[in-house]
Amino acid sequence: MLDFPRWKVLTISAFLAVMVLLAVPSFVPKNVRETWPSWIPKPAINLGLDLAGGSYLLLEAETKDVAQSRLEQMREQVRSEMRRDPRIEIGDISVQGGKLSFMVRDSSKVDAAREKLLPLTSGVGTTGQRDWDIAVIDSSRFVLTPTTAGVNQAIETAMNDAREVVDRRINALGTLEPTVVREGGNRIVVQVPGLQDPTALKNLLGKTAKLAFHLVDTTANPADLARGVAPAGSIVLPYAEGGGPIAVQRTAMITGDMLVDASQSFDPQSGAPGVTLQLDGAGSRRFAKVTQENSGKPFAIVVDNVVISAPRINEPILGGSAVINGGFTVESANQLAISLRSGKLPVDLKVVQESTVSPELGADSIRAGITASIIAIVAVIAFMVLTYGRFGIYATFAVTLNVLMILAVMGMLNATLTLPGIAGFVLTIGTAVDANVLINERIREERRRGRSIMQSVELGYKEASRTIFEANVTHAIAGVIMLILGSGPVRGFAVVLLIGIASSVFTAVVFTRMLVTLWLRRNRPTEINI
Repeated sequence: MLDFPRWKVLTISAFLAVMVLLAVPSFVPKNVRETWPSWIPKPAINLGLDLAGGSYLLLEAETKDVAQSRLEQMREQVRSEMRRDPRIEIGDISVQGGKLSFMVRDSSKVDAAREKLLPLTSGVGTTGQRDWDIAVIDSSRFVLTPTTAGVNQAIETAMNDAREVVDRRINALGTLEPTVVREGGNRIVVQVPGLQDPTALKNLLGKTAKLAFHLVDTTANPADLARGVAPAGSIVLPYAEGGGPIAVQRTAMITGDMLVDASQSFDPQSGAPGVTLQLDGAGSRRFAKVTQENSGKPFAIVVDNVVISAPRINEPILGGSAVINGGFTVESANQLAISLRSGKLPVDLKVVQESTVSPELGADSIRAGITASIIAIVAVIAFMVLTYGRFGIYATFAVTLNVLMILAVMGMLNATLTLPGIAGFVLTIGTAVDANVLINERIREERRRGRSIMQSVELGYKEASRTIFEANVTHAIAGVIMLILGSGPVRGFAVVLLIGIASSVFTAVVFTRMLVTLWLRRNRPTEINI
């Protein structure tokens, strides 16, 4: 136990030196760190909303739209699937009362139609229940009804996707360590440290960003459009530039799923801001084919069911690139580009709660946390030194290195420090010396039994280490549970706690043992004051 060869001493010393150096950037202001050469590592802890100030938003999803969207998607899938088999002729596909229905003209083809429909449904979880019920009424009419399990699964998937899209959009703003977590079944919590004006953030997150290109229906009667009536197979949409409503074909020729990139740009002739779109391979081929077949006709660029622009197809567009112009400012064009680039939201989100935390409040929290940490450190050091003498000084070194190691690891993980995280720091400082107390008391006990100094120290570390590891395993289990099941401040506390457990065990058991071994080897004392 007390055998420490030179290579082990050098390895431990080098590791601790690296940890100390990695902790330094967290004490240096950001503007100073940015002046350092690029080859110097600069891992630093980020401050959470409650410390740095910033914006808090609570978003609520309109989950009822998910069911309607599934009906529309299923209608398109059924229409496409039935068209593949010319033997099966069906009537109009209607959506009413949350159900989808259509009639097979030839009742002898009902079984063939059912075989076509079955692959469009799938099982939900491990229950074996389907996401759609298929029923035949009056021998030839199919009725497709979404099941409760299918709708719930779709909502769960949509909310997870929405959280990912919100996270990508906020990160595209270049903000510092945003927190985006789900709350309940239909809410998302957004915390953005350092952002004092949430207006732009709300505008960005409020866009569903459902992009689609539709051919304009030029046969529509203006009088019917004014009443919101479109020809069969078309729909009426509003025009963003304040013009009258416009009729577009219901089926989109290009959708946002085919989008590869979107960026803010400027019109080379007028200099007006716009958004340049780049489609993927399938989208490029589809766009080229449609523009070749419809040269001279207008098509509408639709975002969130609003026509942004409706340019005329003067010639085939073969490069898979398109430009949206529509009275944008640079800021609005950039926001639209971010929204499109990060993907469409599967559900509409509305802000139900918002607040702004002042940086001054965070500064007060930091000062209070630092004060509490200093008091805790001083009290622990005084107790250990007065109680255990030299061994207490070694424990003090261990506590100091423990704090620096926590800072270094959090910096490398790009973790965010919150007010509960500071509480975790203070708690870690108090519990970090527990291991040293156990070790030192066990050494005292062995000396009272008459063992030699070397035997007492060796048995003290050996026997106490078992208790230390077992105690910290229980702490780690609690920390892991908080990390997995908790959110926001609870996770911040758990992160600091878990890092502190690992670092305190290392510094208390390995580092202090190395110091004690080197001292005993060098001085060969006849008695120890502990």
